[in-house]
Amino acid sequence: MRAVRNQYLLDEDDVPTHWYNILADLDVPASDVRRARPAARPDAGATGDARTADRGSTGANIPLSMYRGSVGTERHVKIPDPVRAQYQRWRPTPLIRAHRLEQALDTPAHIYYKYEGANASGSHKLNSALAQAYYYKKAGVQEITTGTGAGQWGTALSMACHALDLACTVFMVNCSYRQKPYRRVLMELNGARVIPSPSGTTEAGRALLAASPDGDGSVAIANAEALEHARTVTRGAFSVGSGENHVLLHQTVIGEEALLQMELAGEFPDVVIGAMGAGSNFAGLAFPFHREKLRTGAATRLVAVEPEACPKMTRGRYAWDYNDFSGTTPMTKMYTLGHTFVAPGVHAGGLRYHGAAPLVSALYDRGLMEAVAYGQKDVFEAGAFFARTENLIPAPESAHAVKCAVDEAVRAREENQPRVILFNVSGHGLLDLSAYDQYLAGTLEDHVVSDSHIAASLAGLPALDPVGGRP
Repeated sequence: MRAVRNQYLLDEDDVPTHWYNILADLDVPASDVRRARPAARPDAGATGDARTADRGSTGANIPLSMYRGSVGTERHVKIPDPVRAQYQRWRPTPLIRAHRLEQALDTPAHIYYKYEGANASGSHKLNSALAQAYYYKKAGVQEITTGTGAGQWGTALSMACHALDLACTVFMVNCSYRQKPYRRVLMELNGARVIPSPSGTTEAGRALLAASPDGDGSVAIANAEALEHARTVTRGAFSVGSGENHVLLHQTVIGEEALLQMELAGEFPDVVIGAMGAGSNFAGLAFPFHREKLRTGAATRLVAVEPEACPKMTRGRYAWDYNDFSGTTPMTKMYTLGHTFVAPGVHAGGLRYHGAAPLVSALYDRGLMEAVAYGQKDVFEAGAFFARTENLIPAPESAHAVKCAVDEAVRAREENQPRVILFNVSGHGLLDLSAYDQYLAGTLEDHVVSDSHIAASLAGLPALDPVGGRP
């Protein structure tokens, strides 16, 4: 008999049959967590040109069946059988007890991590990419266009589009396009057209290149270009990999599985941790635990971890803002640094989005979760430590969650108090070894944005009625 248990595994029949909709348990005004009602795309069988239905709104790209599931108050939304069958190719993902990390930290804490990096795309993003490709295909779309930061979303969407015989065009943030060339290769292997952003292929891109030819770009800029491109494509649609209600909904398969696995472990977490870009990683793990907190009265803390280079929650403002650089999208209420904010070119490109998802923002504003920010050097130090102890290289985004988990475990040691820690390793870092090489060589730089940089970007927010913010 083994002395310790390392993995808590489920059978593929245990893949969740439903996503969890947090709106059923979130007492907030509907306007706080939804866009203006879009003219949602009908599903298959509707008449009319899908391209002309898209003009003027991001929301118009959303198939009606997908939209309804993400804005209603039904607690459990059925996962379509074809999507669940695709999930069963690699789900359930393992929950792993980090015994070696615990020993290295000499902590009384029990540390668990959910590992989402073992699928073909290398990250959690495939959970939503497959669902979205399914719904768009059903709605008659023939090409999906998107923006991607670090390339995890673009990779996942290209694979999902290839599986469903859809064309895919990806605008990839320029600094990540340079830093992570093998992400581009993966996308192109799956038939996607990959364009560095800002580019010369759109009006938005050309204007930005004229102003700053060597700019790093941002997810907001890439999304603006993708939106513009989508409006030129017959039966084309824009898709987004984080922030939107339906994306966070799709990712809750992570937390639903983790609940079953923590039950197998005979424990319930005192703290649940996820890296924070726009919110899909954090929400996918944390939202189902928020539901269980309400049901059981558990005192579990939910912690989102962001980079100091893009601190939208810890230093941003809770306000109405656009989701793309050009202001094409309907506005949403979120913690934001301003849609024109361009973060420094840190290697955690997936965490450089200017705003937090409306659902996550609502939780944070009401004190139902916490947020912390770390510098790039500290994050890579934690990621390297995790790689040496657990023999798994986390993506730079996931290394933010690792850093927070390590801090929590050290605090448990200093206080001599047991603590159960759960965090999400949302992707592997095998395509980020150049960044780890810089860390090992001592050439990795920290980037902390100045107050003046943030103030200048926030000054450009739309002149609407003020919305209260965190003091």
